[in-house]
Amino acid sequence: MSVGSATATDLVHQIFDLQRTLRCVVTAHMARVPDVGMAVQGVMRFIGEGETRATHLATRLGVSAPVLSRHITELEELGFVVRRPDPADGRAQLLALTESGAAKLREFEEQRSVRLRDYLADWSEADALEASQVINKLTESLKDSIRATAAGSITTHQTA
Repeated sequence: MSVGSATATDLVHQIFDLQRTLRCVVTAHMARVPDVGMAVQGVMRFIGEGETRATHLATRLGVSAPVLSRHITELEELGFVVRRPDPADGRAQLLALTESGAAKLREFEEQRSVRLRDYLADWSEADALEASQVINKLTESLKDSIRATAAGSITTHQTA
């Protein structure tokens, strides 16, 4: 089973429209909550899932080490993140949220949840669950394809 060309093109347009809409939503919200930018909130979310190395986090976020380093420095200065040596590798460091960082992350997530519930006031719970499942399936399919492409290019470069 394959997706047709017209359907794929339409889906790409819808994804771009969704990205633009999300940027508008974020921009409107960030004007009211200027303390931490959306990119930094994303970094906090992933660190909040459990202690991690910066290199793993950069790969997961799809950002370069210098970009991530700037975000982590900002979070450290705000007292939201701490670094500690990785006991498995003395050269590496593990990142974790502080108590105030975890509290701030919960606050961000609650604010976003309240806003989304307001924006989707005319949706049913079933509509929201269906959208969540479809978005998750799309995200996982795209991630799997990216990983497969990256693995193929690595294999190609290694055998060349």
